[in-house]
Amino acid sequence: MQSWHTPAGTVTLMFTDIEGSTALWEAHPGEMRVALARHDEIASSIISQSEGTIVKSRGEGDSLFAVFPLATDAARAACALQAALLRESWPDSISLRVRMALHTGEAELREGDYFGSAVNRCARLRAIGHGGQILASAATQELVRDALPEGCSLEDLGAHHLKDLGRPETVFQLCHSSLPSEFPALRSLDLLPNNLRRQLTSFVGREAEVEKVKELLQKTALLTLTGSGGCGKTRLALQAAADMLDASADGAWLVELASLADPALVPQTVAAVLSLKPGEGKSLTQTLADSLRNKHLLLVLDNCEHLLDACAQLADALLRQCPHVLILATSREGLGIAGETTYRVPSLSVPDPKQPQTPVSLSHYESVRLFIERALQVQTAFTVTNQNAPALATICHRLDGIPLAIELAAARVRSLSVEEVNQRLDQRFRLLTGGSRTALPRQQTLRSLIDWSYDLLDEPEKSLLCRVSVFSGGWTLEAAEHACSGGRAEEWQTLDLLTSLADKSLVGAEQHLGATRYRLLETVRQYARDRLLEGGDGEEWRDRHLAHFLSLAEEAAPHLEGADQAWLERLEAEHDNMRGALEWSLTASPGPEAGLRLAGAIWWFWFVRGHYAEGRAWLSGLLAAEPAGQSKAARAKALNGAGLLAWRQGELLAARALLEESQAIRRELGDRMGMARSLNNLGLVAWGHRDSARALFEECLAIWRELGDRRGIATSLANLGGLAVGQGDYAVARTLLEESLALLRELGNRHIMGITLSNLGIVAHGQGDYAAARTIHEESLAIRREIGDRLGMADSLEELAAVAALERPDRAARILGATERLREEIGAPLPASRRSRYEGQVATARAAIADEDAFDRAWQEGRSLTLEHAIELALQESTHQQPSNQAQ
Repeated sequence: MQSWHTPAGTVTLMFTDIEGSTALWEAHPGEMRVALARHDEIASSIISQSEGTIVKSRGEGDSLFAVFPLATDAARAACALQAALLRESWPDSISLRVRMALHTGEAELREGDYFGSAVNRCARLRAIGHGGQILASAATQELVRDALPEGCSLEDLGAHHLKDLGRPETVFQLCHSSLPSEFPALRSLDLLPNNLRRQLTSFVGREAEVEKVKELLQKTALLTLTGSGGCGKTRLALQAAADMLDASADGAWLVELASLADPALVPQTVAAVLSLKPGEGKSLTQTLADSLRNKHLLLVLDNCEHLLDACAQLADALLRQCPHVLILATSREGLGIAGETTYRVPSLSVPDPKQPQTPVSLSHYESVRLFIERALQVQTAFTVTNQNAPALATICHRLDGIPLAIELAAARVRSLSVEEVNQRLDQRFRLLTGGSRTALPRQQTLRSLIDWSYDLLDEPEKSLLCRVSVFSGGWTLEAAEHACSGGRAEEWQTLDLLTSLADKSLVGAEQHLGATRYRLLETVRQYARDRLLEGGDGEEWRDRHLAHFLSLAEEAAPHLEGADQAWLERLEAEHDNMRGALEWSLTASPGPEAGLRLAGAIWWFWFVRGHYAEGRAWLSGLLAAEPAGQSKAARAKALNGAGLLAWRQGELLAARALLEESQAIRRELGDRMGMARSLNNLGLVAWGHRDSARALFEECLAIWRELGDRRGIATSLANLGGLAVGQGDYAVARTLLEESLALLRELGNRHIMGITLSNLGIVAHGQGDYAAARTIHEESLAIRREIGDRLGMADSLEELAAVAALERPDRAARILGATERLREEIGAPLPASRRSRYEGQVATARAAIADEDAFDRAWQEGRSLTLEHAIELALQESTHQQPSNQAQ
């Protein structure tokens, strides 16, 4: 647990663990429970007396992690702890021997835990020691050598390579006259059999992934790390192998296959690494199997993707005949043999560029930490500031957290600012070059990295990969079959080809809404798009993409008015594809009619989900691009949607003009249902002029009754009820709203139901029934939350704040602050007809708090709340009265 005096910055770290604890637990579980409790009691007492703080215990086996502000305190605690453990009378058959390591360096304190290279270095130092031994790094030795506790001395054990595969560490043993001082040789990489190459750069993050690989290798004899090029498969495999050396009596051996072109040479390459020669009359594979039959070793086969069959055959032979051999392979796809487990190496964690970022918040992300470390290698003055933090977050996000891409981008800060690197990422294949001259050729530029994977594909796979680059934000199997099949990649092949591309780590697959959704990393998508354009048929596939999503949008349209949750979620998932299709429609040779139809079909999605500015911009652009005399029905629908979105933005004159044009076209076409919709929406625009609004709603209601449209009838009744609420005529309002609600419940129209309930809650509040008001508003909020209606949630939150205003004005102020920010985010200001009531509720909360500064603090706290936190707060209490109304 974190103590109030937990030190930060440069600290001395202590890592300990009990040697042979696994065997002790298996042989003497009862005694170990007693012994471990006593161990913890002794350690806690001595560490606290020495000004230390225990950060973790039982975090890894029977380990302990503590920090000290001073190195001398840590040295004194280590000696005292070893002496106390040596004196202790342990239960029969139990003798606890604890190895300890001390290291001093900078560590980042976050949420009660420490992170950074110093922490990892100390853990690696502990790993090479023996029970009863205290090891210290050179950094700690430098600080304590002139101030050692009485009876202590330091013995130089020389330079040793630790399991982080980095620079060697000069290791010292902290000795005390009362403690044993003779121990076996340290279990460093220098002693253990291996050929794992030293790494010249630090290993950033990946702690969870290393542990996962080690865990999987306890369950399987063949583990293949898969993933896109540059995702860090090799580095992860090397680190996991180094960590497992203690468990591999005959070593860990790296076999590098990247430069090998002839599959027949795979066994020979493995034999050369192990210094084996062919046996007389035997194949080299059989010689390997015979030689390794009784060995306990880990074999790392690196970069198998271009030699899959040969690697699979060798692995199968070894696993069948060598029961103690483990194989850790890296490949862009699995080897495909019995007994294999695959683990897809994820990208590094990335920040969300849409969220505010600071140097401190960015430090939580592995991709950012990697960028910083590599940038410092080429520009020692590099720093992350509040000014460049947003650009850095965007770089890491746009590069999908791919380590190699981030390293190449970081190298550019030698001559470009972070902001300039970000601006040039659209040309990433030209920008991200200049990797290490000693790296494999394909790892020196981003394009050559993906070229390697692309060249290993067959022609149908290449064709489909290029075609799916027309998608944005992912796609379904159905979309790929409709938009991307034909020629070298027929529709019946699509599933198999997508599966193959996923196996080769070029396409990602994940479950979404009960279906598989595919996606490309943005870097791969840009590469495939370039290839598609180079082939000269990019227009064909973008036309197919537009046609598919137009069909989907028009299929969705009838379901959106009732806020069908499944369809809203489906369009949310396809929103990027809709944007891409709309963009293409403005430049495609057939003209913008298809885009106008698409936008006219999904405007209700934009309306419900709060995409007012974006939806209106698309509709306005398409209306301007499409001649007024063409596609009249589509134009009327688009005008109606643009008018409603303008109304939500508070632009009443523009809204009226758009809706009147829509109404005129529908009259000309004799479209009675369309006329009723336009009349309803003109009534909303006229809301501040209640007589005009009522006349429009009543005319609209008459048409709905004539057409027998129950949904339209319910909408008109709800709007007439809303007008009555605004006039304070609660009895009439309740009658109209309850009749509307009964119809809506039968129809399952969730969107208008949420609005109608909100108005009924205002009625209950106005009649003094606050408990009923709260219950009704909570139901309204639940519906709006379910369908993702952000503006509706703001309305409900304000109403719940109204209920809370007198009893808990501080909560009301925070809720109102949160809804103010939400309205700003979605670009939907309060209409003039609501503003006076809203200001009255704010004044009520302000007066109840009395202290102006306290009110302002609560308001600002509310503005920092997420929507979900504001909802949690509101469901504890409630505020606001103002009628809501329904669009068509």
